[in-house]
Amino acid sequence: MDKQEKNFDSMVWEGIQKALYISDGREENGLRNLLINDIIDARKREGITQRQLESMSGVKQPIISRMERGATDPKLSTVLKILNSFGKTLQIVPLQEIEK
Repeated sequence: MDKQEKNFDSMVWEGIQKALYISDGREENGLRNLLINDIIDARKREGITQRQLESMSGVKQPIISRMERGATDPKLSTVLKILNSFGKTLQIVPLQEIEK
């Protein structure tokens, strides 16, 4: 492989990395905020307090409070426990579907 081919391969790989990886975390924070807001909306729609959600999910109320305030980055297992309480789960979808 000559130098020109290596440079081309390097440029292609850099383009792939930019497309796949979040560089500054803003997109990640936005998606996390969407998820947390959806959880808050589901809880309020059902008329459930944080204490009631604690009983339903097994996640302690102070953790739910910190998560809802954005004071913590919840573990996936915590999010799944809470979602399960509402009969919901996560699904992997293309980002373009979320942006609609």
